[in-house]
Order: sequence, then C-alpha cells, then structure tokens
Amino acid sequence: MACKKDHSAIQDIMADLPLDQGGKGRHKCAACAYEKGFEAGKELEEIINLSEIFDSLEESQAKNQRHKSPHSAFAQRYLDGVQAYYDNR
Repeated sequence: MACKKDHSAIQDIMADLPLDQGGKGRHKCAACAYEKGFEAGKELEEIINLSEIFDSLEESQAKNQRHKSPHSAFAQRYLDGVQAYYDNR
C-alpha cells in the first residue's frame, strides 16, 4: 500500500537524505521512518529492530522521499527524539 500521509513539512529534509534503492528499505517511506525515529528516540528505546519497523512502513514513491534511505531518516530523527527527551525532563 502506498503512503498517503502529508509529509510536506519535511520535504527539505527528505531531499538531503542519501539515495537507497536496495535492501530492506527499498521503496519504504523514508518520511514515515523519520517520524518513527523520533518516537523511538524520545522513549530512549535501546533495542530497535529496524527490520520490524521497516516491515510496518508503507511504500512511497512520492516527492522527495522517493528512493531515500529510511535507515538514514530513522537514525537522524532518533537523535532528535533523544534530545527532546532530555529537554522535557
């Protein structure tokens, strides 16, 4: 199923991610991976199964997240989530 979420607010960020057209993240929505990274970071999740996370992502061939690395998107936003955790203590 194709991702139908409105990711217009993060299109500049998506444009800067590295390309990735192979492997487990192929055609997965990097913008959704970006959002899931923040959720995991703000909860300080220590055991992260990217395979399960990527299995839960819808596909996306839209806009700037097309062919972008969901691995990179998740990792970048995870750090933002960790920072938010400490900022809100």
